[in-house]
Amino acid sequence: MSPAAKLVPTWVRIIAGLVTLLNLAYGLSGYFAPAGILPGLGADTAASLNAAYIFSARNVAIGIALGIVSLRGVPESIAIVMIIRFLVEAQDLVLSIIAGNPLTALLMPIVFIAVELTIIVTMFKIVGERDKH
Repeated sequence: MSPAAKLVPTWVRIIAGLVTLLNLAYGLSGYFAPAGILPGLGADTAASLNAAYIFSARNVAIGIALGIVSLRGVPESIAIVMIIRFLVEAQDLVLSIIAGNPLTALLMPIVFIAVELTIIVTMFKIVGERDKH
């Protein structure tokens, strides 16, 4: 384990691991049940299936990347992937608000955004403290 990896708190690795599993499960489920991950999307046209598969691929890719950086434990890498997740999640939240989704549908993205921001800030603090020495 690298010296930088030893600085990453266990809770960050656990949460990042859980988010990894959620990303992978959600993404993979989209390949098998596209309408289940994008309610209202009919799987009756090539275009709608393609949209669901692109959405699924995005989640699988982010899940794989997050899993790799969580295992490696380098704070900068964890921060970068969490920033990507944050940006994707923030865009999804804005689009959900624009679509007029109810507050209950917005709670999950808000929770993920809060978790991601907490991890990002924590990783930046670790890097800042490490670089002081």
